[in-house]
Amino acid sequence: MDAAELPPPEPATSRAPAGPQGLSERDRAILAFERQWWKYAGAKDQAIRELFELSSTRYYQVLNELIEKTEALEADPMLVKRLRRMRATRHRARAARRLGMDPR
Repeated sequence: MDAAELPPPEPATSRAPAGPQGLSERDRAILAFERQWWKYAGAKDQAIRELFELSSTRYYQVLNELIEKTEALEADPMLVKRLRRMRATRHRARAARRLGMDPR
């Protein structure tokens, strides 16, 4: 069977059962999107709404839950570690601003 005969992929918003790595289809689609979101024309928020039918706020809530999963770390360790590191940096900067300190 070649690619032309394959059925179309399911939408990224579906909550398909977990695959071999324990991640749902949506979880895998979110990781793929985070890996290459810059390839999409326009703002990231707009791409999130179009691809996942989620608000930006909800998307980031889902993403933060996802990057805490061991299965996500096993599926794409470099990406998940980078996302965790970026989140920690933002958290430290936000805490420093609240305390009136220089975040550097």
